[in-house]
Amino acid sequence: MEVIIYHNPRCSKSRATLALLREKGVEPKIVEYLKAPPSREELESILDKLGMAPRDLMRKKEKAYKELGLDDPSLDRDRLIGAMLENPVLIERPVVVAGDKAAIGRPPENVLEIL
Repeated sequence: MEVIIYHNPRCSKSRATLALLREKGVEPKIVEYLKAPPSREELESILDKLGMAPRDLMRKKEKAYKELGLDDPSLDRDRLIGAMLENPVLIERPVVVAGDKAAIGRPPENVLEIL
């Protein structure tokens, strides 16, 4: 089973999650999502695997969240996903995908449940 980590090497939680995966003998495919954002289809799939709405996967303290008015409850799923694709910094990190499951590594130990 392929394991993918949507990783930001500047984030301590992301680095800790990657280290934990490696400690457990898992060498994931590393996607630096700020450099190579997921496609719309990939992001939709991640949300489905997480069982989350787009806003639940957003970093609400990011400057772009406020600047883009993403706290507006009238914004639909498509618009929120579009904002994450255009501004990948809004995507919570790290996200680990293993088969048909996904988890956010906050705390890093969360990802162990899907391995």
